[in-house]
Amino acid sequence: MTIAAVPDAIQAGPATQASPQLWTNIRYWLGNWKLTIGLFLIIGLTVVSIAGSFMIDFSRTRVGSGPFNAKPSAEYILGTDNVGRDIWALMIHGVYPSLKVGLIAGILGTLVGVILGVVAGYYGGWVDTLISTAADIFLTIPSLLILIVLAAYIRTTTIEFTALVIAFFAWAGPTRLIRSQTLSLRERPFIPLAKLSGQNDFEIAIKQILPNLLPYIMAGFVGAVSGAILSLVGIQILGLGPLFTPNLGMILQAAYVGAAIFRGMWWWWVPPTVTLMVIFIGLFLISVALDELANPRLRERAK
Repeated sequence: MTIAAVPDAIQAGPATQASPQLWTNIRYWLGNWKLTIGLFLIIGLTVVSIAGSFMIDFSRTRVGSGPFNAKPSAEYILGTDNVGRDIWALMIHGVYPSLKVGLIAGILGTLVGVILGVVAGYYGGWVDTLISTAADIFLTIPSLLILIVLAAYIRTTTIEFTALVIAFFAWAGPTRLIRSQTLSLRERPFIPLAKLSGQNDFEIAIKQILPNLLPYIMAGFVGAVSGAILSLVGIQILGLGPLFTPNLGMILQAAYVGAAIFRGMWWWWVPPTVTLMVIFIGLFLISVALDELANPRLRERAK
């Protein structure tokens, strides 16, 4: 009878402790100004881009749709480029595809990284060695160079294909992060207690390990999104990205080729540059807030 009572106590213990911790994290998330501002910037840009795409005709982003090199005016809020494309229309229709690349690559890279990281950290041994070695190899590969080669070879690419290619290199960082945290968690007392209660490895990973990894998973996701957007801008400036879908990198590449800075056409290169700065600042603030959530020392220092 004593043996039967132990699992019940074990099962009741983590649930009792998890609830206050969950509410503490929720209150922290709602009260953290860095997280609030970061989410406001990213969500605000996304909403403006999606809503604006329904109000501004996509045809204004096409070559010859307006006068060449027109300065900002009531009709063309941000002027036009050297082939008559409306910069404001390019911006409205170009923000969401840029964020979409980051979102797709971030989700896929983080998902693969979480699975591999938890498996490597929990089981250890040769499984850990194999996954860690593969992650280390991918971290040393110059991903931007590979992306340039692929983009040069496959000339007709889409936003979705570009995101998938970027995601192929986006899993290594989250894998290393999640693995290191899982190695620490598996030594905690609640893991042996969960095994005594009859939970299998999958249940332990879902119920015990993943909830404790949530801040690190989110931080890895934000980092993957930032890296994906930066990679998109990099290959676009080189003229090797999607050719028919407006995005921030494409606008900057056209401004570079058209010598917008030297011609004094500030309305061509300033808006996409400022927008990218806002995106990266927003993602940085979110990342800092998540780091503070995961690290109590940083949280105390931020107060």
